[in-house]
Amino acid sequence: MHLTPSDWTQAAARKARAASAVLARVGDAARNAALHAAASELRARSAAIVAANARDLAAFDAAGGTAAFRDRLALTPARVAAMAQGLEDIAGLPDPLGRTLADWTRPNGLHLRRVSTPIGVIGMIYESRPNVGADAAGLCLKSGNAVILRGGSDSFHSAEAIHAAVTAGVTAAGLPADAVQIPPTTDRAYVAAMLGAAGLVDLIIPRGGKSLVQRVQAEARVPVLAHAEGLCHSYVHAAAGPEMARRIVVNAKLRRPGVCGATETLLIDASIAPSLLPLLVADLRTGGCDFRADARAQAIVPGLPAASPADFDTEWLEKIISVAVVDGVDDAIAHIRLHGSEHTDAIITEDAEAAARFLNGVDSAVALWNASTQFCDGGEFGFGAEIGIATGRIHARGPVGLEQLTTFRYLVTGSGQIRP
Repeated sequence: MHLTPSDWTQAAARKARAASAVLARVGDAARNAALHAAASELRARSAAIVAANARDLAAFDAAGGTAAFRDRLALTPARVAAMAQGLEDIAGLPDPLGRTLADWTRPNGLHLRRVSTPIGVIGMIYESRPNVGADAAGLCLKSGNAVILRGGSDSFHSAEAIHAAVTAGVTAAGLPADAVQIPPTTDRAYVAAMLGAAGLVDLIIPRGGKSLVQRVQAEARVPVLAHAEGLCHSYVHAAAGPEMARRIVVNAKLRRPGVCGATETLLIDASIAPSLLPLLVADLRTGGCDFRADARAQAIVPGLPAASPADFDTEWLEKIISVAVVDGVDDAIAHIRLHGSEHTDAIITEDAEAAARFLNGVDSAVALWNASTQFCDGGEFGFGAEIGIATGRIHARGPVGLEQLTTFRYLVTGSGQIRP
């Protein structure tokens, strides 16, 4: 019998809840075995996964998608191998469950412990990047959560192939296949059904563009762990080492322009802009980058395209960078607070005092000193992978790994106490 998206989601969530109870009970060794088995299946099915991805890429190319988004969608044998390695890296991390987060004894002798536990059923809605499904499945399995994954329609065949590999590994390890589920079609109604599944889905995590996150936040009847747009800045301070600045800026923008940690705006102090900005522009231009510059930057490097009022509020996700000349740390911070998305921002400087003022002055989920913004990544943080970058202020901020996919409860031990 064909189920409507709403009926399918409710049934899937109930099966996921039963699976999550099993995951929480079996212990870390069993969950790790499932992750290793899933990694083996990904490697064994690499050719099939790449072939499925080729179908998605063909449709994407026919629709005229951009090069940056094509890079997000594309899978290669190396990227499939990286997915498998990511699952094994997650398996090698400490068990996030059953940790005593705090314990204390009351004057009446009651002993209380705050202990980490799974959240339960996670709903993950993401766009374009099919490897996100494997990362999310791995993190949820390790943390005892079941997950329903709804990927973008442009990566549907890739997501199906990855899901088949992961669930084959999960079942081979003796755990329920319902721990990781995906909707059977690309019907957008599954998104609405997940957002309305209050009491069945415990947490929704959107990972994608601004419009997706805004829709989820507006419509969800389930708690949301938001992943906002990555309007990231690299600020070259007056005391920056020129060669370091050049290396970092090129990497921050061009390593992978379509990821959320890519720098979208270059800020540079006025005192060094005349000597260093032309070199930075030349470096970026060699990598195929285009520019949107304020009047001060244009005066230093004639011919740079003028920035419109909206350009400094734009997450380019391609080889375009906005450029502004600023007057010191406080001016840079003011610019970031006005235009940024509190995702990831970096300062490049040899002045420790200036760095401290910047790191304490911006309110980004991740702030860096003398490093590329593209280090905002769960794998680079030692989390094995990430399920997203949280930019809100409740529960988690920055890369969301195992710890952020747990909650806690209290275990209380008495010796016959009664309350007066």
